[in-house]
Amino acid sequence: MSKNIDSILEFGDFSKKKRVNSKRKGSNFERKIAKILNERFKTKEFNRTPGSGAFATTHKDLPDHLRIQGDLITPVTFPFVIECKNGYDVQLDDLFKRKSDFKSFISQAQNDASHADKDWMVIYQKTRRMAIVIVGKPYSIKPELVLDGLYFIYPLNEFLKLSNEVFGFHS
Repeated sequence: MSKNIDSILEFGDFSKKKRVNSKRKGSNFERKIAKILNERFKTKEFNRTPGSGAFATTHKDLPDHLRIQGDLITPVTFPFVIECKNGYDVQLDDLFKRKSDFKSFISQAQNDASHADKDWMVIYQKTRRMAIVIVGKPYSIKPELVLDGLYFIYPLNEFLKLSNEVFGFHS
């Protein structure tokens, strides 16, 4: 190749990584999880929260029946507030730090769940990796990881194999 083309490829627009729109990426992930849950439970009730999770904090004066907690609108009987997190670079040692994205995901979910009087659930997926579920109590399947006896981590696809009753649906 000519020197000029090599220079363009090395230093021009071709060398720049495409910028990721994290808001759009998070919204797409929330839609993907809502679709997975709707298919699993044969419903259409799972949807993104308008304005995502910010809706609950920016609309605190709404009546109880209009308040939405978490990233997804869920059926009334669904026992979890869901926080969806996608693409964050959580490392293994983050699980043991007092301050980390991992712990902030959980704190956010716990806070929203306490307002809704429900259990909390974080669904996390690192880019191009398996989605996992983090919850605050054990279920009838073996967790992949238990941290401090407080956080139980399961692959999402395995967690969703639990009975409908676990999720507030009666067969």
